[in-house]
Amino acid sequence: MRYYRAVQDNSLSLLAREEENVYDLTRTDAGPTSFFDLAEAASITEESIDDVARGLLEEAPQVDTARVKADLIRPFDPDEVWAAGVTYDISQASRQDEGGLAESYRNAYDADRPEVYFKATPSRTVGPGDAVGIRGDSEWDVPEPEFTIVLYEDEIVGYTVGNDVCSRSIERENLLYLPQSKIYAKSCAIGPCIVTEETIGDPHDVTMDMSILRDGDVVFSGGTSTSKMVRTCEELAGYYTRYNEVPEASALLTGTSIIPPDDVTLRDGDTVQIEIENIGTLENPVERLSL
Repeated sequence: MRYYRAVQDNSLSLLAREEENVYDLTRTDAGPTSFFDLAEAASITEESIDDVARGLLEEAPQVDTARVKADLIRPFDPDEVWAAGVTYDISQASRQDEGGLAESYRNAYDADRPEVYFKATPSRTVGPGDAVGIRGDSEWDVPEPEFTIVLYEDEIVGYTVGNDVCSRSIERENLLYLPQSKIYAKSCAIGPCIVTEETIGDPHDVTMDMSILRDGDVVFSGGTSTSKMVRTCEELAGYYTRYNEVPEASALLTGTSIIPPDDVTLRDGDTVQIEIENIGTLENPVERLSL
């Protein structure tokens, strides 16, 4: 089952999609307004999240599916967003010509300990249809499409699509500038929905595609599979939560394996589309930020 949030008639709704039907779970007696309300109920009843939701479908009104996309907001408000890096071979290979960066990325790819870093707060994270940002002091900016883990109380409860927008020019200048290349306004997008394990199937074997559109033309497209990831979701989540005060609801991006060539950079007005099998498509326009 897929879970969305939408603002309809000035009110927030938690929507569940089963097959081609969409239901407003908020307009039931239980009235859940977030995916984590379902997760909490599931932990109490020892049912799956999808079984909790199915128990509400009979009384939940159906929603016009044509309206859903226009009304969507990010599927949840993460207390924190973290990310993992160098989990695909192409990620470390793409840095081979970047001087001092090459050895650091190669070592992170081969090491027992993965790279896990802080990415965003809720205020820096946007949802489907909202603009992602590129820095005004950066000359080379790329989207990074990432299979994303959703955690509730340290446990993996779902999956979504993530975009870890990055300034490659700032990152290349000095590895110590990595936080500035990664953490800034509108630098992260998640959505369009959350899916459970029942819907995703094997999280380590789903396809992922990304396109960058400019004035209606495709300037880059590429695809991959999470089967090429050298870490498991459980391993990455384990390092994220290790010796860490993890908030109740968080997201963990698991690394990028689709990297545009060096002559491709995001521009103001572009559109980024990221599709992950069994989840859906996260689409965002691009905005150049100003001071």
